[in-house]
Amino acid sequence: MANIFRSQGADACCGKQVDPPGAAASAAGHCHWVAGHVETPAGLVPGVTTRWTWREHLGAMKARWNIGRMHYAVAPGLYAVGQPDQDAILVATANYKLSFDLLRRALHGLKAWILVLDTKGINVWCAAGKGTFGTEELIHRLSVTNVARALGQSTLILPQLGAPGVAAHEVTRRTGFRVVYGPVRASELPAFLRAGRRATPAMRRVTFTLRDRLAVVPVELVQRCAPALLIMLLFILAAGWSRHGYHVTTAPWRGIAVAVWSGLLAGVVMTPALLPWLPGRAFAVKGGTTGLLTGLALWWCGGYGRVEGLAVALLCVAACSYLGLMFTGCTPYTSASGVRREIAWAIPLQIATSGAGLLLWGLARFI
Repeated sequence: MANIFRSQGADACCGKQVDPPGAAASAAGHCHWVAGHVETPAGLVPGVTTRWTWREHLGAMKARWNIGRMHYAVAPGLYAVGQPDQDAILVATANYKLSFDLLRRALHGLKAWILVLDTKGINVWCAAGKGTFGTEELIHRLSVTNVARALGQSTLILPQLGAPGVAAHEVTRRTGFRVVYGPVRASELPAFLRAGRRATPAMRRVTFTLRDRLAVVPVELVQRCAPALLIMLLFILAAGWSRHGYHVTTAPWRGIAVAVWSGLLAGVVMTPALLPWLPGRAFAVKGGTTGLLTGLALWWCGGYGRVEGLAVALLCVAACSYLGLMFTGCTPYTSASGVRREIAWAIPLQIATSGAGLLLWGLARFI
């Protein structure tokens, strides 16, 4: 298949796009998860393994901890699982490698074609919201990979979470492929196929269990550690000011470190863990609640005076409210318009609360 990918060389394995179009069969041959090629009427298609090696487990762990996550991708194009024939299923996914890996693992023992869209290394759900897992990219990828020549059927299975980005009727009109939406989770795809491509209500339901909520915690922790260290350092330096002038002292260091890291863990860990039970619908309010509880606990246990204790509580509320707001894009609870509305009123309140906390904390240095 001469036009399978628009990429060439070993870079195709890591998702780097190179012009002009090259042959994917030779490019994908450098990837450890490629096992030979499948002959089709349109040419060669790389065959992929369905068993994860230590590399996949390590890669998934690194992606969860935000290590090289934005470059964890595969080249878009057509792949084969298990020596498929012309009547094998065609399933689409994103070129975020963890999405691709989960799909090919779910297809173990089956014969299938995988159409990988260029989502710029973003997962299906987020890419659908951003428009990269969308109608135009899907139509474009069906065209450049010459899928119609390789298949004897014209049904395309899309992940349900990709539905917001795809106009199925438009895909059918312009390509002839009939779109069928599969289950939410790739692991349920075999059961979906055994049921005659019919999804049960459970397959359509988007869950957000404790495990799901905590899965996003490592990424947030890694992203917030450097800012937290900087904030801690600034508070330690500022703590030297008093009515007697400036004097560097180690006395408040431990208390400042405890307060900063307690606020970070409350906002990043407690908020998603307790999400269903925290009051309010807005994530800023839910985060602010954990911040208030944390601030009051620090005030009670830290031996602060009234002014400084109130300052610590206000700063915890502002910080945790902001961190809670950052989770809106990681959950099935919100919409893009809802997030924009929440940001419009939450950010000014967070700025005001943090400003009041900083003012009181500075005042406490001089009384």
